Amino acid sequence: MLIDTHCHLDAAEFAADRAAVAASAVSAGVPVIVIPAVGAGNFAAVRDCAARYPGCVPAYGIHPLYVADASEADLGTLRQWLINESAGRHPPVALGEIGLDFFVPGFDAARQEYFFVEQLRIARDLGLPVLLHVRRSIDQVLKCLRRIKLDGGIAHAFNGSRQQADEFIKLGFKLGFGGAMTFSGSRRIRALAATLPLDAIVLETDAPDMPPAFIGRARNAPETLPRIAAVLAELRGQTLDSIAQATTANARAVLSVQQAPAGSGVPPPADHRATT
Repeated sequence: MLIDTHCHLDAAEFAADRAAVAASAVSAGVPVIVIPAVGAGNFAAVRDCAARYPGCVPAYGIHPLYVADASEADLGTLRQWLINESAGRHPPVALGEIGLDFFVPGFDAARQEYFFVEQLRIARDLGLPVLLHVRRSIDQVLKCLRRIKLDGGIAHAFNGSRQQADEFIKLGFKLGFGGAMTFSGSRRIRALAATLPLDAIVLETDAPDMPPAFIGRARNAPETLPRIAAVLAELRGQTLDSIAQATTANARAVLSVQQAPAGSGVPPPADHRATT
C-alpha cells in the first residue's frame, strides 16, 4: 500500500467524479489520501471529503497564496477548528498547507511570513505536524522553523539542494516527492530521490496538479502514485515493495495517522486550492 501525502481531492477538477477518483485510488493500492486545506473557506469541503470517502484524512491551514484574502480572525478560526475536529470522527493529521511562496509575482513576503509563523505557533501549541509549501522560499522557511520548534512534518514538493534537504531532516521533517521526479530533465530532484536516506522520503501527487510525465498534461489523480513510486524504486535500484513499505512507514511516522478508516484495507499503524 501507499499513502498519498498531498492531494487536493476537494478541488473543482474533481467535482464530476470525486467518488470514482477516491475509489480508483483504493483499487490502485493507495488507500490513504491526505487532503490539505488552503484557507478557512474550504475547511468544510476538506472535512466533507474525509467523511465521505474511506481512507481520506484531512489537514487544515492557510496557504501562502491565500493569505492576501485571509484575515486575522481566520487564524482564530483555524485554531478552534483544529481543536474541535481533533475530538471528532475525522481528526486532522496535520496543520497545512502552510508556508511561503516567493514565486508568484506581487507576493507580500511580510504578510506571508506573519501568517506562516502564527500557524507554526498553532501547530506547536496543538502538537500537530505541518505540511509545508516551500516554493522559492526554502531558506526563509527553514529560518522560521528554527524559531518555532515543532515535532516535524513534510516539506511538500521539495526542490531544493542537498544541504537544504539535510537541514529539513535535522529538524525532523520528511521530504515530499511526486510527479516532478518522473521527468528525465528533473536532474536535481531525481538525484536527491536516488541518494537521500530513504527514511526521509514520502510520496505525493499534489493532484489535480503536478501531473507525472507518463500522463502528459492530463489531470493528475492519486491513482498515479504507484507508478510514481515505481520511478523512485528504479532511481534507487530497489524493489517497488520496499519503496512502498518504507515511504508508508515514513508518512505514518510523521503524520498523525493513528488508525485506518473502516473498509480501507489499511493495517493499523503506528474550488479552493493553490497550484504547487
